[in-house]
Amino acid sequence: MPVRIGTLLTLLLERPISLYAAAVLRIGYGFLYLAFLLREFPHRNEIWGPGSPWTPALARQLFDQTGWASILTLSDSRAYFEVCYTAALVISALFMLGWRTRAVSVLFAVVVTSFHARAIYMTDGGDTLILLMVLYLVVTACGRRWSLDARRTRLRASAGKTVRPPLDRASGELRRHLRDARLTVITVLHNCGMLVIAAQVCFLYGSAGLYKVQGAAWGNGTALHYALNLDVFQPWPGLSAVADEHDVLLAIACYLTVLLQVAFPFVLFGRLKYPVLAMLLGMHVGIAVFLGLPLFSGAMIVADAAFLPDRFYRSLGRLWRRTVRGSGSGGTADECRAPRALVPAQSERAG
Repeated sequence: MPVRIGTLLTLLLERPISLYAAAVLRIGYGFLYLAFLLREFPHRNEIWGPGSPWTPALARQLFDQTGWASILTLSDSRAYFEVCYTAALVISALFMLGWRTRAVSVLFAVVVTSFHARAIYMTDGGDTLILLMVLYLVVTACGRRWSLDARRTRLRASAGKTVRPPLDRASGELRRHLRDARLTVITVLHNCGMLVIAAQVCFLYGSAGLYKVQGAAWGNGTALHYALNLDVFQPWPGLSAVADEHDVLLAIACYLTVLLQVAFPFVLFGRLKYPVLAMLLGMHVGIAVFLGLPLFSGAMIVADAAFLPDRFYRSLGRLWRRTVRGSGSGGTADECRAPRALVPAQSERAG
């Protein structure tokens, strides 16, 4: 037991976990929210702006009771709202690209929280999941891979470090200790953030599966039949009607959904998780197509990506370089071979 505890402490304090998965979460949620804001751009004033039926004054009254806050309610001016919306688009794009990620991740969390709180009665499970995930990503080193920060660090390393004036022994020791302490804090925060993200997804799947088990519609395999016949969940009524004709397949899909969700937390430490993740991917694609919930499905698919190991993403990177840039190019090979003992700051200035 002491050996296991020591191994866990070493993993928590010295070795960053799932750096590529954190990058995928950053790219995925940044892209989803950017696409979401662009999609609702023609209706932005009616949803979040001064022209919304849920006026800023009503929102502020609700905040007094719930404790929420939003930068969108600081002013009733249409010009102020347009500036905030434009800034939200820019911040989402920068977060997705990984530019000054340490600081931009905080701004992105403020953006998501503000838009979520401003139209709280129009949100669903997908909005809530994105909100939770971007809050967790603030403490992770999600800009260390596949980002502009990583590219800048790589170029700086290849160009050679700036020669600094020599320091006396005491100053050098102090600087080294401070640097080591800073890297340890970053490592611990990153690892804790990724573990919390994993626990959040496990709790989500487990609780959803156990909740479904208690329902008669899921027990007799008719839940999807009723969902396909709700007008609010019919983006393509013809497609829903065709799917509803296959009673046996719908019943199998019901039972398989419950089984996957309940079993998910118990298959994460074996190879069985890969077929489970593949089936969950198919399930979420089906929810997006048949039930018209693309944001929710996208948020869940991105969350599931946290459980794929870094070697999987490194193999994707190598495949990308071979197919798009050619086997002789690409600048991330050194990054893949870099030591993983510590999580460096995301940039020398902003880390």
